Amino acid sequence: MDLQVASSADEPRFTLTLDGTRITVLGTAHVSRVSADTVSWLLRSGDFDAVAVELCPSRHHAILDPDALSRMNLFQVLRQGKVPMVTASLALGAYQQRLAEQFDIEPGAEMRAAIDEARAAHLPVLLIDREVGTTLKRCYRNVPWWRRMNLFTGLMASVVSKEKISEEEIERLKQGDVLESTFTQFAEESRALYTPLIQERDEYMAARLRQEAREGQYRHILAVVGAGHLQGIRQALVGTVTESPATLIQRLDQEPPPALWPKVLPWLIVALVISGFILGFSRNPDLGWQLVRDWVLINGTLAGIGGLIAGGHPITVITAALAAPLTSLNPTIGVGFVAAAVETFLRKPTVGDFSRLRQDTAHLRGWWRNRVSRVLLVFLFTTLGSAIGTYAAGFRIAERLLGS
Repeated sequence: MDLQVASSADEPRFTLTLDGTRITVLGTAHVSRVSADTVSWLLRSGDFDAVAVELCPSRHHAILDPDALSRMNLFQVLRQGKVPMVTASLALGAYQQRLAEQFDIEPGAEMRAAIDEARAAHLPVLLIDREVGTTLKRCYRNVPWWRRMNLFTGLMASVVSKEKISEEEIERLKQGDVLESTFTQFAEESRALYTPLIQERDEYMAARLRQEAREGQYRHILAVVGAGHLQGIRQALVGTVTESPATLIQRLDQEPPPALWPKVLPWLIVALVISGFILGFSRNPDLGWQLVRDWVLINGTLAGIGGLIAGGHPITVITAALAAPLTSLNPTIGVGFVAAAVETFLRKPTVGDFSRLRQDTAHLRGWWRNRVSRVLLVFLFTTLGSAIGTYAAGFRIAERLLGS
């Protein structure tokens, strides 16, 4: 194996030979125009016959078709339970939009430069990163359940609530992409998060490069990755190989099996609440009706408050308040779906709302102004309100039963 290492103030890189194929791995800054220019210059040199990029198929598609989210089927998103993922995607897009406005450089410009130059030179583009959905799911499963809400709220707070991007955040982006920089503070404190977010992706990208080298189709590959991945990829490429690239890729592509308790817990809560009602009525009909009133008032009120916070239509708020006590006793349908469906019917998003979605969600007020993002907020806040109401009402029922 031939290994050459080069570095400059902005673009560190190394070159090695694997199975007769030369691979140059370039570390870039995702918010640097210099990095984008360097990528273009290298590919125009004629030294490379393929370019590998730190992208998965879905992120590659997002670069080629940045307005794909604006054509989503809103009812399908609600039905399939994809609201949190779509909201996170919009939030990350909002972060990118504010970076573009503040620094006049689109994050990931070097990846677009690599794709554009490859097209112009008729070079193949090799997608070497793991699918972002798989990475997020492995992160989610790796983190203890009590910290998962912190991840989501941290994501929303860091990409939505700040109008200006700090210098510290820019430095993070120079070492990794938007996804990594958003979770950097968590990854630094948690090995459970660092492993799927950084380490596994280093190993995955190195395995993809090994795979391409073994197939021997290319003479010299330029791999464009974030500078923060450079060291990990180099270690994975020059280190001892214990399994084939295909086996490693297959292992790292596996999505962790869903935990059983999230499916069982809602039904257990329903069983406990109904048992509480039965016990209350068996003791005293007045007590039983008091328990029912507590359940309806607490659950319905908090779900309605969630609808108000989301800026829902008055009928949406009333619907959430009336539906929450019933949907909480039927885990197969959530109040968020019901409320969001009503909001969509009452305030049907226009073509303009979809076309302005990315621009509007780049700023906090825009989430409430745009009818598409407001439907997502209605889903999230009414769901959260009902969830809190379920536990609060449950404790209230237990308190009355134990005190009677």
